[in-house]
Amino acid sequence: MLDATPIDDARVDAYLTRIGASRPAQPDLAGLRHLAERAVLSVPFENLDYHLEGREIHMDKRSVDKVAIDSRGGGCYEVNPALGFVLEALGYEVDILPGRVHRPEGVGPFLGHLALKVTIGENAYLVDTGFGRNSRFPLDWNSREVQSDPHGEYQLKDVEDKPGTVDLWLGGRPLYQVVETPVRIEDYAPSLWWYRTAPDSSFMQALFCSIRTENGLVTLKGRHLNVVDGEQRSKTVLQDDAEVIAAYKTHFGISLDRLPTEPENSITTGVRTD
Repeated sequence: MLDATPIDDARVDAYLTRIGASRPAQPDLAGLRHLAERAVLSVPFENLDYHLEGREIHMDKRSVDKVAIDSRGGGCYEVNPALGFVLEALGYEVDILPGRVHRPEGVGPFLGHLALKVTIGENAYLVDTGFGRNSRFPLDWNSREVQSDPHGEYQLKDVEDKPGTVDLWLGGRPLYQVVETPVRIEDYAPSLWWYRTAPDSSFMQALFCSIRTENGLVTLKGRHLNVVDGEQRSKTVLQDDAEVIAAYKTHFGISLDRLPTEPENSITTGVRTD
């Protein structure tokens, strides 16, 4: 459970309107699939507030307002709790699972990722709308077979030397691992502080925004705009601030009156959003 007190109906309705979703008649799998898909296709995976002076990152119920009212997205610490609060208000049983991200240099730190486990009756599902390479639909938590999704072939695998730990694979490569023992949002406070302040934080080294579409992916890293639409791909370097601001609005629905400060020596490939 994320919170003992559910968010009110006004917040739920605002979130559903924001992602273009209808309210499920009951907390069943069909409703969960619908909500997860709409969230993935509507809420950008982005870190703009990490580079906008005076902005804070909220993991509590204010994360719902950021998505629903401000028409923004965020990282896993924001967009997954936001969806989780809405799911709980709609009658779903939701837990937070702590994760470690697989990186080229090895597996990352504990609490480096936040995913959701949604239980419906005797069945449970991994739900993640905040990773960049997450599935569009919930994944069957109890299955260890390959699960086909519009975003690829996913598979959950038990980690042999770590009981209670599960790896998520995509296309034969590991993405991250989660521990099946739930944690609280408050447990992430030190990790959020690190991501917000540490020079080694990937969120501080790059400026990025991406969103899945029905047929592809749109990514803006600094001034580099990449669009994948089916078999068609385009890469554009935006020339001035006005073009960048317009791109945020056109492709992601984000209205900005000023641009985030791009990090010095910004990396454009260090954060995977594809």
